[in-house]
Amino acid sequence: MIYHGIRFSLRPGVTAEQVTAGLQAMHDASNAIPSITSFVVGRDFGGEYEYGAVSVIADLAGYELMMNHPAHLEIDRAGLPLIDKFVSFDVSDDPDPELGTKIAEIHRRRYAGNPDVADLVADLGEYSGSAAPGRHGD
Repeated sequence: MIYHGIRFSLRPGVTAEQVTAGLQAMHDASNAIPSITSFVVGRDFGGEYEYGAVSVIADLAGYELMMNHPAHLEIDRAGLPLIDKFVSFDVSDDPDPELGTKIAEIHRRRYAGNPDVADLVADLGEYSGSAAPGRHGD
């Protein structure tokens, strides 16, 4: 099982209406992606971020499907311009010692195949996560 998490804070000037619409769009996209077996989207408590999401995926094949699903890419294209600080992380009980490397490779292929999304991530004020593109690179 892989738990894919994100945490983020918004750029100054993002309206309450944009937040509500964005969170609903994230919820709808998560429902549209068949490899996501469970998820939560909402406010983030106990840290330096305002919002977050966690998606549960059964395996690496499902993870790749999720990361490249059109609904996920649409959320990236609409939402990333509103975000200032962003972190992406994964937690798994999979015993494969290469799982982290395989996840990073999925992200690398995703960014290579969607350079506009890579540019949006590179333009964030702060970003950390697998295979970070641009100035946030690993």
